[in-house]
Amino acid sequence: MNAEEGLLGAATSEAQQRCVAGALRGRGLAPGDRVAFLLGGSTRLVSAVLGALRVGIVPVMLDPALAPVERATILGDADAALVIDTPTALDALFQAAPVEIAPVPLARPMHYTSGTSGRRKGVWTGVLGMDDARALVDEEREQWGFVSSDVHLVSSALHHSAPLRFAASTLLAGGSIAVLPKFEATAWAERVARLRPTTLFLAPAHLQRIFAAVDDGMALPDLGDVRLLAYAGAPCPRPLQERVHAAFPPGSVWEFYGSTEGQFTSCAPHDWAQHPGSVGRARPGRALSVDPDGTIWCAVPSHARFEYWRDPEKTRSAWRGDSFTVGDIGRLDDDGFLHLDGRREDLILSGGVNVYPREVEMAFEGCPGLTDVIVVGRPDERWGERVVAVVVGDVREEQLRQWAGARLGPARRPKEYLVVEQIPRSTTGKVRRQFLLRDLGVAG
Repeated sequence: MNAEEGLLGAATSEAQQRCVAGALRGRGLAPGDRVAFLLGGSTRLVSAVLGALRVGIVPVMLDPALAPVERATILGDADAALVIDTPTALDALFQAAPVEIAPVPLARPMHYTSGTSGRRKGVWTGVLGMDDARALVDEEREQWGFVSSDVHLVSSALHHSAPLRFAASTLLAGGSIAVLPKFEATAWAERVARLRPTTLFLAPAHLQRIFAAVDDGMALPDLGDVRLLAYAGAPCPRPLQERVHAAFPPGSVWEFYGSTEGQFTSCAPHDWAQHPGSVGRARPGRALSVDPDGTIWCAVPSHARFEYWRDPEKTRSAWRGDSFTVGDIGRLDDDGFLHLDGRREDLILSGGVNVYPREVEMAFEGCPGLTDVIVVGRPDERWGERVVAVVVGDVREEQLRQWAGARLGPARRPKEYLVVEQIPRSTTGKVRRQFLLRDLGVAG
């Protein structure tokens, strides 16, 4: 069994990282230079990323399925010194003589924002000093308790920040990783049964697919070795949360809230039921605040600072002292738990009333026959914007209207329902609300 079929241990990965670092240096790359990766998931990709980072070269992690125009635009913006977009090009990095590498990564990978609020932007930290570099690693290790006995199964695409961060942190702690090249519920279950991982990161979209497969007859694998299941990336409906907590070992399930730019909160297993709808409290070393407009700000230590690549104006608008925002809207309860309401860019102004889509979507949780719902605004001559619910499921419009009428005020009730077979989502379950109607072929 080769490393791609099974586990990659920390010692083997470190030897690979030294060769990758030697290859990049041999091609003339220096600290602060960028190397773009557009590849499917593999353990060798994780080693290549760490090899670059441990000599201060910054990986730019991109989706290999990008459309040609978007690919060209982002690569031009990133100004990468090297592009690795084939397995052959990746393999060549492992053929060089090994060199010395730093004990920890000297930067964060550069990811591009998902584009839910407009043009995609690179999130850049530059090369870190050694104190900040160590603090960055220590923070993740202390938050999630990574140890050398951990086995982590990567179940999400590595061009997203969270899956890559969990994989890299496991190797840096001396643990082992395996990579599921593409998520499919039965393949995931088979790999869990065979490898018995101790840690997992899954997006709510993956959890939904797992339990949908269970409902269709798939048996859940033995999850007894899992000490940590962390999920994030999109809202997780309450019924799904209940199934997850019931299926995984007690005390193993954590939610967290973060973004490409940085991490905000974590929600411990014992807190989710006492604070329903919350995404947890501020991570250690951070502080949350909400301004009068409802915008969420997070104060972070120096190792968590970032800027938007070559966009000083956007960077300035994201920071207020040592606190940053990504434009999300929410509120803090009396115990410091954060509740999300959405993004300012998603706000619908209908009849002079501010309507946050997430608030409306949550009202539909538990509606019989409804399996998915996304709320967006659409221009309206009378209301300015009307609230539109795009829904999936075996459900009638009259039933939806009755359900909304019992749970939402008139201004927040959808005035239009569009029933579709599937809502277009990213691999982490995100929806580009501004473009949803266009993507579905609906005018306006």
